[in-house]
Amino acid sequence: MLIKTLPVGHLETNCYVVTDEGTLECAVIDPGAEANTILGYIEDNRLKCRAVMLTHAHFDHIGALDAVLEETGAPLYLNKKEEAGEALPGARPFRAPEGAVYYSEGDTVRVGALEFRVLETPGHTPGGVTLLCGDALFTGDTLFRGSCGRTDFPGGDMMAELLSLKRLGQLEGDYEVYPGHDLATRLSTEREHNPYMRHALTRL
Repeated sequence: MLIKTLPVGHLETNCYVVTDEGTLECAVIDPGAEANTILGYIEDNRLKCRAVMLTHAHFDHIGALDAVLEETGAPLYLNKKEEAGEALPGARPFRAPEGAVYYSEGDTVRVGALEFRVLETPGHTPGGVTLLCGDALFTGDTLFRGSCGRTDFPGGDMMAELLSLKRLGQLEGDYEVYPGHDLATRLSTEREHNPYMRHALTRL
């Protein structure tokens, strides 16, 4: 599994291109902006995009969505609850394009030999998910290095966020954590040092 991190847009949202190196089939996670950057990486490496997946549908995670879907012809996967909530101030409510596939807790998406398992992790948004693939967790804006997602936006819920952090912290084993913003980290590091996760694990 090859994971390419592409920080895109003025909020430097992490778009991930995850590739099965055996087949060169890939998934794009959270195409937030700069479609040319994302598509250029796919083209330059002769990859075949088989899925576009959203951890959640805030504007900074979907800015390049339409262009990536149109250019690659790949299906879109997201949690349906992302369509139900209010948009961020100044942003339009999100509506998935026709043909979108709605995934929920326990669903899997296969891309070549890779299998992404869906963990529902609400709090930052009602339909936020974490995608587990191999030893990698793509946490969107649920879990950051040393922090967690904001819950003061429409649809945010701090208790749900803490319960999601507790759930991730209680996963067996260790994982590389690929968040929606900032640098990657390890779950073991967050269990020990992240104050929000520590609170969730010890107080809830």
